[in-house]
Amino acid sequence: MLIIKIGGGETIHLRAIVADLSALNEPFVIVHGANALRDRLAEALDRPRKVLTSVSGYTSVYSDKTALDLLMMAYAGLRNKRLVELCQQHGINAIGLSGIDGQVIRGRRNRGIRVRENGKLRLVRDFSGKPQAVNEPLLRWLLEQGYTPVLTVPIVDEQGFAINSENDDIVAVLQAALQARLIIQLIEAPGFLDDPGDPQSVIRSLSRDELEQREQQVSGRMKRKMRALRRLFENGAPRVVIADGRVEHPIQAALAGKGTVIE
Repeated sequence: MLIIKIGGGETIHLRAIVADLSALNEPFVIVHGANALRDRLAEALDRPRKVLTSVSGYTSVYSDKTALDLLMMAYAGLRNKRLVELCQQHGINAIGLSGIDGQVIRGRRNRGIRVRENGKLRLVRDFSGKPQAVNEPLLRWLLEQGYTPVLTVPIVDEQGFAINSENDDIVAVLQAALQARLIIQLIEAPGFLDDPGDPQSVIRSLSRDELEQREQQVSGRMKRKMRALRRLFENGAPRVVIADGRVEHPIQAALAGKGTVIE
C-alpha cells in the first residue's frame, strides 16, 4: 500500500506521474492539490486569495465562502476529474472523491486563527479546519474492489459543512488509518532543499529528530509542512520520500530513493 501526494503546482507532470503509477503492482491512494489552478481561477474571476499568518508563524489561505467556491471548482472539480480521466486512460480504475463525499475525510472546523494586524491581536474565523479521521471502511472497500481513490479537499466538518484543509494533514490521517508502507510526496523541486533558492542543495536524508529541529528554523508554509511530516511518523509512517514531480518518471525516481528520504 502506497499513499501518493501530488502537489498542485503549475509544472507538476501529471501525465508522467500517472504513467508510472499504472505500472505499480500494489494498491495506492492519491491525494492531490490544485493551488496553481485555483490561483488562476481567482485571478480570472477577480477574487484574489488572502493568506493569513498566525501569531505562531504558520500561514494558511483565508477560506471565506467565495474562496471555498473557488476551491471546489479547482480542486474537487477540474483538477480531480482531469486526474481521474488521466488514470482511466492509463488503465487505472480511479474514483475521484472530495473529503465531503461519503464523509471520506472528516474534520473539525477551526475555532479561529489568531493574527496580528496593525499591532493588535484579532481572532479570524473562516471555513477551514483540521482533518480528524477518515472513512476507513469505504476506502478499504474501494481498494478491495479494484478502485483507486483520488482524494482532495474540501473535507467535511462536525456539522456537515465543507471546509478547507491542508493536504499534508490529510495524508497524516490517511496514514493513521491505512498504514501505508511508503508515502511519496511529489513537489516542484528535486527534494527538500537546504537553501530554497538553490536546487542543488537537496538534503538526501532526514531523521525524525531532524524534522523537529528544522521546524524551529523555518517559517510560513514550510513550518506547517515540517509539522505535518512529524505527524506522519507519529501515525506510523516507516518511510517518506519527497521527490520531483516535474521529471519524466517521477514515481520510478522516488521508488529509487531520489529526492529526500525520511525514515
